[in-house]
Amino acid sequence: MDRGDPIPAVRSLDGLVVLGGTMGVYEAAAHPHLAAEQDLLAEACAREAPVLGICLGAQLMAAALGSRVYPGQQGAEIGWSPLQAAPDSDTPAWFAPLLAPGVSVLHWHGDTFDLPSGALPLASSALYANQGFAVGDFALGLQFHPEVTALGLERWYVGHACELHHANIPAATLRSAARQHAASLAVAAERFWNLWLDHIL
Repeated sequence: MDRGDPIPAVRSLDGLVVLGGTMGVYEAAAHPHLAAEQDLLAEACAREAPVLGICLGAQLMAAALGSRVYPGQQGAEIGWSPLQAAPDSDTPAWFAPLLAPGVSVLHWHGDTFDLPSGALPLASSALYANQGFAVGDFALGLQFHPEVTALGLERWYVGHACELHHANIPAATLRSAARQHAASLAVAAERFWNLWLDHIL
């Protein structure tokens, strides 16, 4: 969509997946496709189409549902750490694998969001309260990255070299952490994906 591809009609889609990016939701003046993606997400959620948003995708979904997205007060959260179950909320069985002892997930974001009205909070981290939410039985927003692999992250270390330099985070440190955590995440994530897809489809 950032290259001018036409916006698909929601009714023609089996589902919608919106992934991450380096820009903020509030930067639509510089990146006009963000407004189009937000409108697409709003329509998809209104139609209760299956929707998954990861990182920027989750932030766009939150904005599409009327919530505020803004720079995080704790600064950038980049690295591996475990999730905590959202307080005062029942964890769905399909999300439980990502909360299992010994499982850490990759965080790589600077912005955060308020929980959309009516959404079920799923998880928090040591820095940010809203790490995931579900809307009904059709939409899921994840601030963290359950989709990553140790090998796939090699492209991120290169593509985000300037960001890592300014954050004073050595790529070697992230690479070492990925070797430690990525295999366990892959096992937990496979269980999570299968359970969630069974739940919504």
